[in-house]
Amino acid sequence: MRSLQQTLPGVLAEVLRAAPLSQGKVGFAWRATVGPAVGKVTTVRLEGRQLLVDATTSAWAREVERSTPVILMRLQTLLGADAPTTITVRER
Repeated sequence: MRSLQQTLPGVLAEVLRAAPLSQGKVGFAWRATVGPAVGKVTTVRLEGRQLLVDATTSAWAREVERSTPVILMRLQTLLGADAPTTITVRER
């Protein structure tokens, strides 16, 4: 038997992929991907297939930039065909 912790990520990805693309969906997927600490110090918006990330400080911008490959892969898993193909990080 699979535990809830093992099942939940797959169910979440299925639900997100089925929902229409919106700023809310992208924001939710972002927070689910990066966690609460990074979620609090960043804002995101999708422009075409590019995800624009604004970080509150240069230190947070560097941290997100360093993690971009992992973040992008996780977002693509959650969002499927609607996922961004690139991430651009800026300091607010």
